[in-house]
Amino acid sequence: MEKNKKIERKWMAHYIDAAEPGALEGSPSYVRLGKDLEEYSPELSANVEKTRNILGESTTLVTSYEKSGSVETYYAVVGDPLFERLQGIVDECKVLDGCNTTVVEVHMWEEEDPESGFPAVKDDAVIEVSSYGGDANGYQIPFNIHYKGAPVKGHFKADTKTFTPAEE
Repeated sequence: MEKNKKIERKWMAHYIDAAEPGALEGSPSYVRLGKDLEEYSPELSANVEKTRNILGESTTLVTSYEKSGSVETYYAVVGDPLFERLQGIVDECKVLDGCNTTVVEVHMWEEEDPESGFPAVKDDAVIEVSSYGGDANGYQIPFNIHYKGAPVKGHFKADTKTFTPAEE
C-alpha cells in the first residue's frame, strides 16, 4: 500500500478461534469477525503510575494494558463454528478454561509474504457472553473478548487461516 494513504477499516482483520478449548493442539478454527459488525474497536485500558520525588520532579509510567473488545451485534447462523462455540458457553454456563480462546489481528494493509502471509499479532483471550436473544431481526449472542496480554508477532495466511509465530 502506498505511503500517506488512509487505511480502510476492512484491512485490519480480527480473527477468533472458535474451536473448543482442549481441541487438538495446532488445530484452531479461526473465524473472521465483522459480518454483522458496524464497529469493532478493542479498548486499551492503561495502568498509569505517577510519582513525584522530593525534588518536585514527576515521573509517569505506563506499566500495563488491559485490552478488551465488544462484539455487538453477532447474529447466530446455523453451522457457523463461532455460533456453536458461543451457544455452548450459553447452554453449559461455561466458566474458567471453558471460555479460553485465541485471537489474531491481521495487518492486511501490509505486504503479504507468499509463503507466510500477512503480518499479524496473536494473543490468548477469554470469551464473555454478555447476553443472548435479541429482537425480531434474528437471534443474537453479543460477547466481549478479554485479551490476556501475551501478544506474539508472526504471520497469518488468510486462505488457510493459519498463524505462524515469527522466528526469534
